[in-house]
Amino acid sequence: MPNITGGSVIAMFSSEDHQKIKELRLTVFAEKFFELVQDEANDKLLPEEVFMAAVEHSLDARRSNRVDRLIKQARFPLPQASIAELHYGPGRKIDEARMKRYAMHQWRHDPTNLLIIAPSGGGKTYVACAIGIAACHSEHSVIYMRMDVLARKLLIARENGRDHDALLERLREADLLIVDDFLTVGLDQNIASDVYGVPADREHRLPTVIASQTDPSYWVQVMPDRVAGDSIVNRLANNTRWLLLGDADMRKLKHEKARESADFWE
Repeated sequence: MPNITGGSVIAMFSSEDHQKIKELRLTVFAEKFFELVQDEANDKLLPEEVFMAAVEHSLDARRSNRVDRLIKQARFPLPQASIAELHYGPGRKIDEARMKRYAMHQWRHDPTNLLIIAPSGGGKTYVACAIGIAACHSEHSVIYMRMDVLARKLLIARENGRDHDALLERLREADLLIVDDFLTVGLDQNIASDVYGVPADREHRLPTVIASQTDPSYWVQVMPDRVAGDSIVNRLANNTRWLLLGDADMRKLKHEKARESADFWE
């Protein structure tokens, strides 16, 4: 095959050709392709090499946009949380190797739940967000909700059957569902039935992450229906991995670190 790159390739494309490619919604590909063929540094590349370089660039851009969209849709309260930035100092009972596994985990193919347990200030929300964001980077769909927000959304949705069904479907089918501050607010019987039902519908299909200050033995005591409560707690506690963060007060450590910075004042 003759080597027709650089200026000779450009000569093959008219302005109408440029427009036709863009009309195919290949704008990113087209811009990169024409950038590559105009670069004299690529004169020794075969046409198909230039073409595939533009294809790879376009695919990378699409993937990046999809990841950004997944993170935005998940509504993380800490959208910059990162497993790479976790604190492993004294008082924290988390293992760096294990957290790296969560960063690479294929949640869609492993329905095992995860319980993140720590006292107030223990960094549960940051860890939950970091895990969820890593899942988005692996192109999983993620829903993050605090328990009080979830309860309020379920209560409002119950006023409209279609909205209620749609919300339950979203919760059931997300690749990863994260419920933070689990059972820090009371639940009435109707909302509790939804909260019981969603993890039950996800069991053995898709994983749920629960972040809480308390453990399953407490959950059973405060659920309005003890029988149904015992059933769902059993589902959550027995098909699960446990992540106990320890007693370190991350809010206090963060504040102390801020006080040490040169621009801190009070």
